[in-house]
Amino acid sequence: MVFSSLIFLFGFLPVFLLLYYICPDRWKNLCLFAGSLIFYFYGVKDQPLYFFLLILSIWVNYRIGILLGRRRKKEHRKKWLTAGIVFNLFWLFLFKYSGFFAENLNILLTYLGLEPLLPICRLPLPIGISFYTFQAISYLADVYRKDASYEPSFIDYGMYITMFPQLIAGPIVTYNSIRQQLHRRTCSLANFEEGLREFTLGLGFKVLLANQVGRLWSQVEAIGFESISTPLAWMGIIAFSLQIYFDFYGYSMMAVGLGRMMGFTIPANFEHPYESVTMTEFWRRWHMTLGSWFRDYVYIPLGGNRRSAPRVYFNLLAVWLLTGFWHGAGWNFIIWGLFLFVVIAIEKSGLKKIMDKIRPLGHLYMLFLIPLSWMIFAITDMGQLLVYLERLFDFAGTGSDTVFEGDFAKYLDMYGVLMVICFIMCTSLPEKLFGLIRNRVAGSVILFVIFWACMYFLYIGLNDPFMYFRF
Repeated sequence: MVFSSLIFLFGFLPVFLLLYYICPDRWKNLCLFAGSLIFYFYGVKDQPLYFFLLILSIWVNYRIGILLGRRRKKEHRKKWLTAGIVFNLFWLFLFKYSGFFAENLNILLTYLGLEPLLPICRLPLPIGISFYTFQAISYLADVYRKDASYEPSFIDYGMYITMFPQLIAGPIVTYNSIRQQLHRRTCSLANFEEGLREFTLGLGFKVLLANQVGRLWSQVEAIGFESISTPLAWMGIIAFSLQIYFDFYGYSMMAVGLGRMMGFTIPANFEHPYESVTMTEFWRRWHMTLGSWFRDYVYIPLGGNRRSAPRVYFNLLAVWLLTGFWHGAGWNFIIWGLFLFVVIAIEKSGLKKIMDKIRPLGHLYMLFLIPLSWMIFAITDMGQLLVYLERLFDFAGTGSDTVFEGDFAKYLDMYGVLMVICFIMCTSLPEKLFGLIRNRVAGSVILFVIFWACMYFLYIGLNDPFMYFRF
């Protein structure tokens, strides 16, 4: 069940909100916990064991949290923290990475003249496992470091992990940032109205922008990378860059809006990242909750920037390799993480100061780097990645005799206006303008039009799953 679906919008959500609002305050957490489990079960109904895996994860982490909170000796607490981290990462490794490691180990053994030893079993990835695993680890770490007290109620802890607005694709909400709201929050008409506005805008970003501009990238893939011109190659990867932004930004806005309807303040995940002038700034504005998680639970524990220069760069390397690998079990994600590390390391050595000072130059710099980085992210096949790289920089037209010379003009005519709209919507200008009429009749009319335009597109079947569901 996805937020941008008719069954969610006209089935699950209104029934759930009705029950949630008529519940006494002391039962609201139970109502949200039960509703979130139903929401998740619907998503994994073809693999029901994944539902029980979620329940097992909740129970084990809940119990370990209690043990961490009650143990006084640091060595005992450290053992339980290690056990909890190993438990959580075991399931993530099994479902997400075991096939990748087995395949590459067999390739290495074959290269050495030995027989492959490991069976390759690629299991379907449980929805949301990357997100709820990180939330569980952050909870255990916060309790271990005494940044937060342990949660004594299984219902309240289970509700924190499974809260359906952010269960399957974030934002990653740490326990320490939301624990007070678990026990005391305000459900009001004002919060509901504000949440509904946020949800509708996110729905519009997803259905009206991400889905539509994403069709260009799908068509480029269908044509075949060998058979596209250089201008179309750049247009295609820019379209993917716009698609992934509006897809994930739209989902995050919808999650924040749903949380607000229920009285929660879920942290924002984006802050107009395409306005950045450096990659360092970009990743402080993109998927901010993931960046905060790696900063607080990886980078700082490794020493952060308080160590010698070589160690600081090592810490950065560790963070970006893990960031890349978190997104997917593939060499392209590892290369993507390395690419980001190299760029950010160069910026740290002095380039960032130049770009911050000469911002127009910084925007041109990022206009080139952002699509290039998303190209590495988008194309999982290494051979096809090299082909696409050749198409991007084959301005002389020497790479293939099969290039369709009129392809760029054709697709520019089809998608040019939409891409201009997307470029404008990437900036902070529309948000500032809408903020002037947000609470007026004109703002309500705009939201009404956006909502029913989305319903039309959903009704005729022009919808795609959220891209971050696969991670």
